[in-house]
Amino acid sequence: MASTRSEPEVMTAATPREAFDRLLGDLRPKLHRYCARMTGSVIDGEDVVQEAMLKAIEAFGDAGALANPEGWLFRITHNAALDHLRRRVRQEAVRSDEDLDMIADQTASAEARLAAAASMRTFMRLPVAQRSSIILMDVLGYSLAEIASVTDLSTAAIKASLHRGRARLHALAREPDDMPAPRLAEAERSRLAAYVDRFNARDFDAVRDMLSDDVRLELVNRSRLSGKEVNTYFGNYGGARDWRFTAGFVDRRPAILVRDPEDALKPPAYFILLQWGGNRVATIRDFRHARYAVEGAEIIVLE
Repeated sequence: MASTRSEPEVMTAATPREAFDRLLGDLRPKLHRYCARMTGSVIDGEDVVQEAMLKAIEAFGDAGALANPEGWLFRITHNAALDHLRRRVRQEAVRSDEDLDMIADQTASAEARLAAAASMRTFMRLPVAQRSSIILMDVLGYSLAEIASVTDLSTAAIKASLHRGRARLHALAREPDDMPAPRLAEAERSRLAAYVDRFNARDFDAVRDMLSDDVRLELVNRSRLSGKEVNTYFGNYGGARDWRFTAGFVDRRPAILVRDPEDALKPPAYFILLQWGGNRVATIRDFRHARYAVEGAEIIVLE
C-alpha cells in the first residue's frame, strides 16, 4: 500500500480465490492492529476484522480491477470499525469537522513511539478522526495520501487530526492511570478457576462435564465447531505441550491466559474467552491460531 513497499499485484474477479485468501491471511494481523486501537479492545478488534473480511469476500466479485487491494481492504475495514463504533454509540465517534491548516511531520519517530506505547483505553479517549489518522500514520506507517484514501478525509483534515491527536496523546501520557483493577464475583472466579485447574491437569473428561450440550467453539482464524464436534478440540490440546493456563483478564474481560509452561515470565502467547450459561460453558473462543490478537492487550493475571 505505501510507496516504500513493492507495488501490489492487480486483482480482479478472475484472480484465483487462493490468492485472495492468501492476501486476507497476510493482512489480518495488520488489520487487527488497526481495529483493536480503533475499538479500544483486542477482542472487539477481532470482531471488526471478521466483519470486514466477510464484507470483502462478498464484495470482491463486483469490485472490478483492484490496483491496490490492500488499500481496498483497509477502506472496508475502516468503515466496519466506524459502524462498530456507531453501534456502541460512543461520543468520540462523532468526527470533528473543524479545519486547521496544520502540517504533519511524517518522519516524527517520537510520535510513532508514543502511539505504539499508548494503551487501547488511551486511544479510545481520542475522537475517531484523530484516532484513525494516528493509528494509520504513527502505528502502521501509511502516508497522508493513503490515509485519505482509506478514511475519505481531506489532507487538511488529516493533518489537523494528527496535530490535535498527537497533542492529546502527549497530555494523556502524563496522566496517572488510576483505574481500579477489575474484579470477579466469587462464583465467576470459582467457575473460571475450576476450568483452568481441570485443563491444566489434563482431566478433559472433567472439563467436558462443565460444557453445555450445545456448546459452541470458535478457533479464531481457523474453524467453528459445536456440540459433540468440540471433543476433537480437547484431543488436540492433549497432544500439545506448549501451554499452561492461568486465569486473568484481557482488556478487563475475564479470560484464560495461555503461557509457555517452561517460562512463566514470558508474556501470554494467546488467550481464550469463555461465555457461561448458568454454570455451564456455552461458548469457547480460542485465539491459539490468532496470536496477533494479544499484541497491545491489557493483561492482568488473576491472583
